[in-house]
Amino acid sequence: MFQIAAHEDVIPVQKLYEMCEKARKILTGKYGVGRVIARPFIGNAKDGFTRTKNRRDFSLEPTGPTILDLTKAKGMEVVAVGKIEDIFEHRGMTRTDHTTNNHDGIEKTIQFLKDDFEGLLFTNLVDTDMIYGHRNDVEGYAGALEYFDSRLPEILAQLKEEDVLFITADHGCDPTTPSTDHSREYVPILAYGKPIRAGVDLGVRKTFADLGQTISDYLGLDAHFEAESFWKEIAK
Repeated sequence: MFQIAAHEDVIPVQKLYEMCEKARKILTGKYGVGRVIARPFIGNAKDGFTRTKNRRDFSLEPTGPTILDLTKAKGMEVVAVGKIEDIFEHRGMTRTDHTTNNHDGIEKTIQFLKDDFEGLLFTNLVDTDMIYGHRNDVEGYAGALEYFDSRLPEILAQLKEEDVLFITADHGCDPTTPSTDHSREYVPILAYGKPIRAGVDLGVRKTFADLGQTISDYLGLDAHFEAESFWKEIAK
């Protein structure tokens, strides 16, 4: 990742975005990096500095078809909540809502679940990583997890007969480690829904792409990732 941080009172947010767009064009090919990130902040030396909600990611185009692309190509809906649109460079989606924080992301997820559609709803709750994990804020991190847990029953209540819910992460960001960096690659994965068998131990997967291959099997997308689906293990 290549990040540019700027005080909003010194460099306006839109100007920072323009700078990142120029960097994105440079950081390709031999110098390619996955994401260029705009990191606007406010504050002062006396009272401290705070990141604002105007962060924006400028990603490389995915190098091949993604689950989002395949779902959309089959004529299904692909609803992206949070920074999903930035991560996948605005590709393969039919509806997006960037949201401002975890609370907003959960609210929008519940709203979208109330719609009757066939396809994929992909939500990213960034605060847990950006605000708490990277800042080693243990209490804030715990609070974010507890808040999600408190709203989970509302999410489950919206699941329809054929809906499947996967809860996972793209990496670990333990706030108790000495570093403020990502702390681990192993992450939990939970699957829930009426089509799912209870009590299945998925073990340690070889790749995160196993989840993508599993979703492909369930939606009939005919994906060919270098991964192993676990759909047959969890399907009733």
